[in-house]
Amino acid sequence: MKSFLISNSRDTWVGLRLAGINGVLVRDRNEVLKYLKSSVKDKDVGIVILNETVADMIHDEVMELKLKTRIPLIIEIPDRKGSIRESSAIADHIRESVGIQI
Repeated sequence: MKSFLISNSRDTWVGLRLAGINGVLVRDRNEVLKYLKSSVKDKDVGIVILNETVADMIHDEVMELKLKTRIPLIIEIPDRKGSIRESSAIADHIRESVGIQI
């Protein structure tokens, strides 16, 4: 299984490319959705990596895939400037999914 990056940050793309992870640079929501759909259909892709800005562009689709699919694993990472999240994204995800306050 391989990983695939979808990012709008050239720095993130170059950094992960140096680590051996293929990916694409996107500019808008339509490009993000196109590459996300193709990477989910690719049986060789085990992990889809989205930077936080890209994940926010398609938040509803990402949440639906995270809840409905086991493979590929979809993860969100900050770019080189750091996280844009104000609170704990994991705690928010649990609260939205299960309804439990941590």
